[in-house]
Amino acid sequence: CNPKGRFNPSFSRLSWRTDKTNKNDMEWTEILKLIHYDPKTGVFTRLVNMAPNARIGDILGTDNGKGYLKFRIYKKKYYAHRVAWLYMTGKWPKHDIDHINGNSLDNRWENLRDVTTVVNCQNRRVASKNQLSTGLLGSYEDHGRFKAMIQVDRKPIYLGMYATAQEAHAAYLDAKRKLHEGCTI
Repeated sequence: CNPKGRFNPSFSRLSWRTDKTNKNDMEWTEILKLIHYDPKTGVFTRLVNMAPNARIGDILGTDNGKGYLKFRIYKKKYYAHRVAWLYMTGKWPKHDIDHINGNSLDNRWENLRDVTTVVNCQNRRVASKNQLSTGLLGSYEDHGRFKAMIQVDRKPIYLGMYATAQEAHAAYLDAKRKLHEGCTI
């Protein structure tokens, strides 16, 4: 899984998630002094003035254009969901932070979990954009009918041909719930 939702073996994860390395990242005790996180709402607020236009009490975070909240602390960019994990556990996450309900702007503590990239990708709710896709997960047009397919351990599994895209999608969801440990749909 990559930011565009297509598999590309030459794509480097670190090229788009540089903050995932945690190299030179702030420590938990530093974060606690600078910001407040409300686990019930997922909202971050400033505890100190960090810049001329950044006031105490300001809400942190802007949509980075890809559906995730980011903010800066002393000129370094951070993903809000990763900082929420640090704030609550005292440690940076080991893997990806998955938004359980599929809404990547919802950073409430109950909506976050530290999972591998494979499990995180299994929780996708939007179909990849390619010429065969119907816009529904697991449903592809094939000569006027609709094929249902799912991947498990990087291997495609054929689920059958259906008269409608919705029937193929339903077959995909049924298989997904059984075969993908990270599925929360």
